[in-house]
Amino acid sequence: MTRSRLRDLDIVIGDLPVGPNNAITDVPGVLVGHTTLSFDEPRVARTGVTVVVPCDGRIHEDNVFAAYHVLNGNGEMTGLPWIDETGLLGSPVAITNTNQVGVVRDALVEHAVDRGMAGWILPVVAETYDGFLNDIDGFHVTKEHVFQALDSASDGQVAEGNVGGGTGMMCHGFKGGIGTSSRVAEAPGGPYTVGVLVQANYGSRKHLRVDGVPVGREIGPDDVPLPRRTTGREGSIIIVVATDAPLVPVQCRRLAQRATVGLARVGGVGHNSSGDIFLAFATGNHPSHDPNDDASPDSSELVDLKMLPNNLIDSLFDATAEAVEESILNALTAAETTAGFQGTAHALPLDRLQEIMSEYRR
Repeated sequence: MTRSRLRDLDIVIGDLPVGPNNAITDVPGVLVGHTTLSFDEPRVARTGVTVVVPCDGRIHEDNVFAAYHVLNGNGEMTGLPWIDETGLLGSPVAITNTNQVGVVRDALVEHAVDRGMAGWILPVVAETYDGFLNDIDGFHVTKEHVFQALDSASDGQVAEGNVGGGTGMMCHGFKGGIGTSSRVAEAPGGPYTVGVLVQANYGSRKHLRVDGVPVGREIGPDDVPLPRRTTGREGSIIIVVATDAPLVPVQCRRLAQRATVGLARVGGVGHNSSGDIFLAFATGNHPSHDPNDDASPDSSELVDLKMLPNNLIDSLFDATAEAVEESILNALTAAETTAGFQGTAHALPLDRLQEIMSEYRR
């Protein structure tokens, strides 16, 4: 059966409407780019890099409010101390494999400098481990691959599954990778869009649930073989949440925390070996015009901000939970069976998924 998005299988998550692309790019100004590496010689590569670029690429000049949440910290996301300190995100967000965080970070700096942003830059780069399908010690990702992802970043539909940083990832005992979804939430001054992108590389088969249905228990290893992980780790997930709502940093943190709800609905637990790190940013304010230049004409002026009152934010929490849940499931339904460095990760069988959902909904 042809790989597909969840809604194309007539499986609908939640009650809120989705954006036109059902993707993080439904948030105005948010772009996504991938570079995918898949080859066998001279060393096996099943890896890549994915970038999320806010503000139509002007994120260095037009910072956005942001915050993060760590469910379990066996992972890495650079740049977090400055986000903690100021509540500002001033770079694209890149996601790759565990061993390539450094080269991707340096490439983000070089790309910005080459475009006139000389000076002080603290990029945000996150990772999950793809060493089962990818020869991770081959260090396949180069700065040119990062440049390619940045230069190709666009709005509209987003490729999912075996692409970019998700190329070698596994999820709930199936092939995983990149997934995305969006929701439209009603609130004063809105409606507002909440978009999510995940790099899903976590979880055990038995915990997988689709819209509450215990799909993982119905598809045993005799039906679809489990990948053999030599590390014993269950992997990690990176979640990026974007919204055009006028939120301040503490509200972005609350949004990032709600990503945990969507993850739990699919079957994520946050085990000891998992790196579950969630970043949320909001483009509804423009807190800085040139954050790298203290002599900027705007640096000595007050900045007008808007804030959605906390008692009116619940619809955004609902939107985040639904979009995270569907993003993970889109990663699973889009991903294709992949043979790699140490074995094969099999795709979630879509025909069997539909059968199980029909049986439980009778």
